[in-house]
Amino acid sequence: RQIIFQPKSKVFLRVLEHMRKLKMNFESIFLGQSVIKYQVPLEVFVGLNELYETQKKHLPNANKQLAGKIPDEVSLFYSGPNNNKMHAHSYVSEDILKWFYSIFDHYLKWNKTREYKMDINSIWVNEMKAGDYNPVHIHQGKLFTGLSSVMILKLPKDMGPEITRPDQPMNGQLQIMGNAGGQFVHADYSPQMKIGDFYVFPYDIRHVVYPFTNKKEKRRTLVCNCDVQYNVVTSRTAG
Repeated sequence: RQIIFQPKSKVFLRVLEHMRKLKMNFESIFLGQSVIKYQVPLEVFVGLNELYETQKKHLPNANKQLAGKIPDEVSLFYSGPNNNKMHAHSYVSEDILKWFYSIFDHYLKWNKTREYKMDINSIWVNEMKAGDYNPVHIHQGKLFTGLSSVMILKLPKDMGPEITRPDQPMNGQLQIMGNAGGQFVHADYSPQMKIGDFYVFPYDIRHVVYPFTNKKEKRRTLVCNCDVQYNVVTSRTAG
């Protein structure tokens, strides 16, 4: 059964119009490649959480094609080829898909990418409990070039006691590891995550999510992969 969650269309149209008129609310972090943090509009945030919470039992299990050591991984959208792990489906409304496209389009324009085509490949939700983790990995879709992302939908009030060094907490942390190297390079990024943050970065940037120890609460994130076909030659210059 396919269930498409429809947000309140008039409210959502106002969100898109607001984004068009005002400057995008974002922060860029440079690790040799750009990681950009966006703020998710309330309508999108509530809509995606409501979709997950009300339709979880109907959503396809995504474990077979993901790297995470996380039992609760479900798919909201998949447009890749049918295989023994996943079949094409969409539980996400066109309005929310348009919002994702608007964010990826902004990222590419900000990075002066030229002559590109975008195609959202997959969207899924990870809900982690104590002990779950996501090992170091990269992403891909139908293409090896594209943008991945992490949206923070729910966080525990605390991640539980650290095994050592409580002055440097890493429980439940997302760590993004840039591909640049050498002295004086800022290569790693462990953001102080807040609910409603949305981090966008290229497929080939390695990242990891560490386990946490709070057994009473869960950590919920959403991932959206967008294939990008672009002109590598004309996009190489920063000018």
